[in-house]
Amino acid sequence: MTLQAGIIPHFMRIRKILLLLLLLVLLIGGFAAYKIIGPATRKPADGFLYIPTGSTMADVKRLLVEQKVVSSTYWFSLTARAVGYDRVKPGKYAVPSGTSMLTLVRKLNNGRQSPVEFVITKLRTKESLAGKVGRQFECDSLAFINFINSPDSLSRFNLDTNTVMAAVMPYNYELKWTTTPGHIMEQFEAAYKRFWTDERKAKATDQGLSPMQVMILASIVEEESNDAEDRLKIASTYINRYKKGMLLQADPTVKFALKDFALRRILFGHLKAVSPYNTYLNKGLPPGPICTPSQQAIESVLNAPKTEYIYFVASAKFDGSHIFTTNYEDHMKYAREFQAELTRRQNARKNAP
Repeated sequence: MTLQAGIIPHFMRIRKILLLLLLLVLLIGGFAAYKIIGPATRKPADGFLYIPTGSTMADVKRLLVEQKVVSSTYWFSLTARAVGYDRVKPGKYAVPSGTSMLTLVRKLNNGRQSPVEFVITKLRTKESLAGKVGRQFECDSLAFINFINSPDSLSRFNLDTNTVMAAVMPYNYELKWTTTPGHIMEQFEAAYKRFWTDERKAKATDQGLSPMQVMILASIVEEESNDAEDRLKIASTYINRYKKGMLLQADPTVKFALKDFALRRILFGHLKAVSPYNTYLNKGLPPGPICTPSQQAIESVLNAPKTEYIYFVASAKFDGSHIFTTNYEDHMKYAREFQAELTRRQNARKNAP
């Protein structure tokens, strides 16, 4: 055998080994690439990964496993080192099923939180607002209620513990999950200031009211009726009573004083509820709103027509409408008709088989 004949088979063996090693490297590299850029996560229970303020990298890894986003953090750790993710940014992060490890790490590294859509509709109490905050943000309901019950906290907003709910405008707010009670109030204040344009302030003045008084009266109108036309007349009636120095005698304020919003029939005993919000006992407007009024209710007060109405009562037709009068005799006639029909309907329900 010649020297050349011996070298060729040896070279072929080396070449085959090299090819096998290259194939192995490619397979390992492909596997690693798949683990990093391929689908790697499961969707958390509500679609979001929540990283609390003060969390460490170890906490993030623990949360990923606890919320079953990943079964192991091995590839997460490798990707985090490669990307340079070493400072935790708390927040609420959307994690769709099948998100790649690289996408997840980049999102957490860049702090790309998903905003909280905080929708304010009608709320009656500070406690209900605090409960809503606690369900949607990192800060709990106790922290928020303590904030809005603190005169010191509210002083910078020119609000007090009675008027604070007037600033909670019925809008959709987009906030971070990690936002603080103070920042939430700042967003409410900004929306309140945007609403009170010079034109609206001028309308309030024309009605003989301040913006805060409009909000308080609008909260009563909100609770009285959903009918747009009736709301204008109700607002006009209450403005007339207020200007004459009469008791407003608004039933919704009694419900608020008692914190019994399911009351369907206000009895004489209810009218004795001792509270600054009970307008059967106290002249003028309550010290604060009895709910967060809708924009339509606020506009009803601002655009209330000039009338002579002093009284109104729900119609005995039970169609949601009201009857407005300028004298007590007519008012009592319609009030008796309503009470009689209410009694008849209640007895009918009791006697129904």
